[in-house]
Amino acid sequence: MGVLGVISAVAGLWFVLQGAWPITGFFGLDLAALYWAFKVSYKRGELTERICIDDQTMTVHRFMPGDDGQRWSFHPAWVRVEISQPDEHSAQLELREQGKSLEIGAFLAPPERSEVASVIRDGLDRRRQALLG
Repeated sequence: MGVLGVISAVAGLWFVLQGAWPITGFFGLDLAALYWAFKVSYKRGELTERICIDDQTMTVHRFMPGDDGQRWSFHPAWVRVEISQPDEHSAQLELREQGKSLEIGAFLAPPERSEVASVIRDGLDRRRQALLG
């Protein structure tokens, strides 16, 4: 950001010297917008999701550091794990149960989403087998 600030200041000074001083303000706005975009990106990079499966519930807890987060609960016998277009970056990993759906792992790369889907399916299958047997 410091390098971009120096570049904006130099370019802004050049425009002031050329008599086009109103353009200098736009350099400041561009820099502020870029700073805001970086802050949002870093904040979203701290997003965490924790999935717990026990006898009665499957709980998804999504939170950011310093935040209580959100919780969703599903019944492990009824929840389905679906992934659309597993090899594409825009793939969605969803948990579905009787009309409810929740997208998880949006911050993961496609191979990681497929791996998480497989791990969740295995955990649910083990839980269902334990309940039946």
